[in-house]
Amino acid sequence: MKLFTKITYLFLLLGTVLFNVNCKEKLLKNDNVEESNATMKTVTVERSDYGVAMNGEKVELFALKNKDGIEVDIITYGGRITSLNTPDKNGNLKNIVLGFENLEQYEKDNPFFGALVGRYGNRIANGKFSLDKTQYTLAKNNGENSLHGGVKGFDKVIWKVEGVNEGKKGSLKLSYLSKDMEEGFPGNLKTVVTYTLNKDNSLDVLYEATTDKTTVVNLTQHSYFNLSGDFSQTILDHELEITADKYIPVDSGLIPTGELAPVESTPFDFRKAKLVGKDINAENKQIELGGGYDHCWVLNDYESGYRSVAKMYHPESGRTLEVLTDEPGIQFYSGNFLDGTLPTPNGGTYAKRSGFCLETQHYPDTPNQSEFPSVALEVGDKYSTKTTFKFTTK
Repeated sequence: MKLFTKITYLFLLLGTVLFNVNCKEKLLKNDNVEESNATMKTVTVERSDYGVAMNGEKVELFALKNKDGIEVDIITYGGRITSLNTPDKNGNLKNIVLGFENLEQYEKDNPFFGALVGRYGNRIANGKFSLDKTQYTLAKNNGENSLHGGVKGFDKVIWKVEGVNEGKKGSLKLSYLSKDMEEGFPGNLKTVVTYTLNKDNSLDVLYEATTDKTTVVNLTQHSYFNLSGDFSQTILDHELEITADKYIPVDSGLIPTGELAPVESTPFDFRKAKLVGKDINAENKQIELGGGYDHCWVLNDYESGYRSVAKMYHPESGRTLEVLTDEPGIQFYSGNFLDGTLPTPNGGTYAKRSGFCLETQHYPDTPNQSEFPSVALEVGDKYSTKTTFKFTTK
């Protein structure tokens, strides 16, 4: 009996130990799950009502936020970025994109602030092009040319929300169906654009599209940046670097001449970082035609795909914007036509060169330029291109 008692005691003791170990493992596992869930949700997405458009449709705002304080506000009208708060070198957050206070101002004529641009970003000469031996006539909204999709491009439509995700990344997926012959473009084009804010302070913009008839597509994002966060200042004190040995000269209508010209020994040489204001008023025919910089650069290493192509740095704030893309070109626009008539949210106005654009894209007027990389989209194929805006400080 004594032996039996001892054995029974040992089994009970062993059971107690195993039970305690199991409980501790469960507690640790639960703690790890909670910690993992907390860690995973590093980027959040918040939805709110933004207003009602003139056509009676509701417009929503989505705020993508990460733990470093970066917040990107996007509205479904035009898929527009209305504000983008980033820290400076001292950790102070400021909005660095030009925008308006309300929907009413976005619905008035404005220079595409924060907008998704399509079907065709940039200009098409004389509002015409031929495709498969058929000539198409587009809506003209820039003198004799078609600009950024026409009179009612993608910047002026209300995009449908396809999905929202949050966690290690926060994303907003938007879609728009552009019907056959809308603004003169052939084919029913289903476009999906996904904005993704990452925990490393980068914002991805993924563009995708399919068509039921051969068409042309060239999408871009048209935010105006001022890295100082002070829109009463110009962007002339920013330092720009563009990885491009060539740029595209234009005529008086800002239509490409067809030449891919070397940047060397011209004001267009940004292969080494220099102040935007250094050569912006140089005696140069192309500078005169653009009123400053309003040209497309021929980016190096297009064949390698997605890569870093440009950097803008503001020494005073320490903010840096790096642009990565798989596109062949980037349009650098130095805000030459901002004229002090548009209001800022703080009661001021947007003066000349108070913002800049870095629009990744195929070249302007490609449908009429056979030597440029094609923008044709065939039935059964998928248009897909990615651009990233990455924010750091130094």
